[in-house]
Amino acid sequence: MFALPVLAEPKQQIDLPELGDSSSTRFSLGQEYRLGRAWLRAFRGQVKTVSDPLLQEYVEALTYRLAVHSELKDRRLELVIVDNPAINAFAVPGGVLGINNGLILQAQTEAQFASVMAHELGHLSQRHFARSVEAQKRSTLPTLAGLLAGVIIAASGGGDAGLAAITATQAAALQNRLRYSRLHEQEADRAGMETLVRANIDPNAAAGMFEVMQKQYRYLTKPPEFLLTHPITENRISDARSRARQYPRNIYTDSTEFQLMRARVEFGFINNSKEAVKRFTTRLNKDSRHPVADQYGLVLALTANYQFDEAQQRLNTLRKASPRSISLIVAQAELDMASGKYPNAIKLLNEALANSPGNHPLTMTMARALLLANQAHRAEALLIKHSQRKPNDPSVWYLLAEVHGLAGDVVGVHQARAEYFVLIGVLDKAVKQLGYALPMVKRDHTTYARIEERVRQIRRLREEMERL
Repeated sequence: MFALPVLAEPKQQIDLPELGDSSSTRFSLGQEYRLGRAWLRAFRGQVKTVSDPLLQEYVEALTYRLAVHSELKDRRLELVIVDNPAINAFAVPGGVLGINNGLILQAQTEAQFASVMAHELGHLSQRHFARSVEAQKRSTLPTLAGLLAGVIIAASGGGDAGLAAITATQAAALQNRLRYSRLHEQEADRAGMETLVRANIDPNAAAGMFEVMQKQYRYLTKPPEFLLTHPITENRISDARSRARQYPRNIYTDSTEFQLMRARVEFGFINNSKEAVKRFTTRLNKDSRHPVADQYGLVLALTANYQFDEAQQRLNTLRKASPRSISLIVAQAELDMASGKYPNAIKLLNEALANSPGNHPLTMTMARALLLANQAHRAEALLIKHSQRKPNDPSVWYLLAEVHGLAGDVVGVHQARAEYFVLIGVLDKAVKQLGYALPMVKRDHTTYARIEERVRQIRRLREEMERL
């Protein structure tokens, strides 16, 4: 049994203040936060997202590093990664940032990827959503449905970057929307580059990323909407270069971890493990630009293709050079699990968790290793504790529900499923799951009362979402 999360009481409807000057807005930071989290729950339920703990941890770490050096005042951020090969990123009011994993694959360096994330943080720090609402005084406040529709289009590969899809739901006329969105893009470009410099990341990467995006869509008959409404022109690239030259010149090195994540994303997009082996092998046999990352990708491919001996030989070389790399430790554990060496995986992960307690990728990999070793109760204890550290991660609750089932805790199954459904916005199913649990704990008055209170919280949450 685990402690149920507690939601804060929803605030009463706030009377929107009259405007004083151009810097004030009709949307408070608190309102943006609530709207953004409601949007995220609904979004997760409608778009295919990535639950890879390594990728999630990497993106979160880089984003928080940037946020510390940004102008963002409210740094309660939530990240969502969409499983889509198209280049795209978006920011939603209230600190929600999303990317397609295709953005990681198409960026050539960590600095290029960081330039996009810094740009999106710029949209949030400049409060472009609230200012868009204010600029259209005759429009009603945006609905959750309008926000959701705009960004789902983007996540499906047909939308734009940043807040363009969101502002589109507010626009009274196309021309006004384009004019205001372009102003936002300029401001986000400026704020993003300043963030890069303060974070000691190459500001020249912004122009480089623009060129990657321009090249990606140059020959399409109908470019994505973000290139139609906010074209990446030669002027924009030139402006980025000129702005970068204003900062002191430094020597920057690329991140090996970023290149490992690129290889991981690329491997995920290849459906056939034999094809993956062939691709990474061919690249290594030529003049590989990133031999460590290509070797890592080949290890993943060989493991998936049951070529365990060769995978181990290549992984040994990588781990000798970087013995503390969590990505390589996870690769070793996954190789051990795939080859049936569950005790080896558990021992390795135990040692790694002793050095990095609570680490998300290590913990999730350990839970899977324990399940494969028929140690469901140990996995259960591990994930219950982890769910308290990561209460907003749907993948944690999804796996915990499975673990509870294998450990024989039926009530726990329903509770974990309920939390998973809350996080993907399917609140009716969440209430139904807790309804299944209540009769099973009617003699346990404390647990019964907790579950009843959680049902009330979810119903209030549903009412709040309906008002947005």
